[in-house]
Formats: sequence, C-alpha cells, structure tokens
Amino acid sequence: MGTGRARERILAAGWLVSLGVAGVAVLQWRAYVREVEQRAEDAERTRDEVARRRAVEERLRIARELHDSLTHSISVIKMQAGVAAHLARKRGEEPPPALLAIQEASTDAARELRSTLDVLRRDGQPNGNGLDRLGALVERAENAGVPTTVRVVGARRTVPAETDQAAYRVVQEALTNVARHGGPAATATVRVTFEARELTLRVDDDGRGAPGAPEPGHGLTGMRERVAALGGTLDAGPREDGGFSVRVALPLPAPSGLPAAAAGAGEPAARA
Repeated sequence: MGTGRARERILAAGWLVSLGVAGVAVLQWRAYVREVEQRAEDAERTRDEVARRRAVEERLRIARELHDSLTHSISVIKMQAGVAAHLARKRGEEPPPALLAIQEASTDAARELRSTLDVLRRDGQPNGNGLDRLGALVERAENAGVPTTVRVVGARRTVPAETDQAAYRVVQEALTNVARHGGPAATATVRVTFEARELTLRVDDDGRGAPGAPEPGHGLTGMRERVAALGGTLDAGPREDGGFSVRVALPLPAPSGLPAAAAGAGEPAARA
C-alpha cells in the first residue's frame, strides 16, 4: 500500500511539474511573439520615418530651387517696374496703375514664395494666407484692373487652417483668371457663406466669357484638386448671361457646443 501511494504522489508531482513547465513555455512563447511583433513595428516605423524624412528633404530641395529661380526673376520684374515708375515721376507724370500693380504683385509673389518655403520646412503646416487676408487680395485685384465686390453671409467663425487657406487660394485663383481672361471692363463679385457644416464660395465675373464648355487649365485643375483633398466640391463654367462663375463648397466641423445632428438642421444661408 505504501509503495502505491508513493507512486501516486510521484505521478501527481510529475503532472504538476509538467503543467508548470508548460505554463512557463507558453509565457515565454507569448513574450517571444510580442517581442517579434514589436521589432516588426519598430522596423516599419523606422522605414516610414526614413521615407518621410527623404520626402521632406526632396520637397525642400525642390522648393529651394524654385524659390531661388523665381525670386530672382520676380526681383528683376519688380526692379524694372520700380525704375519705370521712378522715371515717370521724374518726368512729372503719374505712373500707370498697371505699373504700380506690377510692383505690388511682385512684392506679394516674393512674400508668398518665402511663405511656401517656410510651409515646407514646417512639414506642410498651412501658412497665414486665409480669409482674414481677403481684403488685401481684393485690393490687389482692383489694382490689377478688376473692380471687386465682397459679400460675407452668415456668422463668420474660425474654420480649420487647411480649409481657410484653401478658400483663400480658390478666391485668389478665380480673381487671377478674371484679370487674365475677363477683358478690360470685367468686374467680379465674391460671395463667402458660412453655414453650420459648410463654407461656400462663389466668384462671378461679367467678363467676355461666353456660354459653352470651359477649357480647364492648370489653375482650375489645381483648385479642383485642392478642394477635393478636403472633401469639398467645385463647379466652374461660363454663365448664361456672359462671364464666368466658380462655386466651391468646403465641409466644416460642427460649431462648438452644437451637436452634429443639430448642426445640419435649420435653413441654410442663401446662396447667390
């Protein structure tokens, strides 16, 4: 009897030892799997960081090349316009408005080139060109010979920086197109509407555009891509009574303190 009990105890102890060893092995295996997964994640993160750093360095290199080349050309244009304005005043004449507009546009172009280079150095964070600079943008358009009227509808509020900059660029490009293609007597109207969940922009001109299919250029394509990247929509084309129209809708987050369901309720602001 004593020998049988001893065997049972030894067998039970053996099972306990086996279970303990198996438990330790399972824990070690799980720790090994976690370590392998962590190493894989670290390797993936390192590859992403290296690729990201190389992309940033390449963007900076391209930006510096463009900055140096374009800044030189713009500086020459600005200098020549300044000399022409100086000679006109020296003769007792008032410099032509177009010449003064060239001077101002050259200064703004150089500033925006520097700003763009700064944006790339900050890894793509938007710069300070937003709807708060709409007044200066309209002033430049008028100096270029495009009388412009601005109307803001709805309670103006802070919008995401990317949306703010995209709105500015859309209006800038639209007014530039009016100056280039609208003809000498063209005027423009800019309408900015703040809605609960949407920022809408509309730029109309009464230039020499005629009904028909628009011919998309780099400017219109760039506007469309910029708007689409933010989940918005852009429609552009000739107006029935002449001229051209650009209409943009950019999504906005719900106003602070207003539930998402309530933000979409109510009557939207009137559109032109």
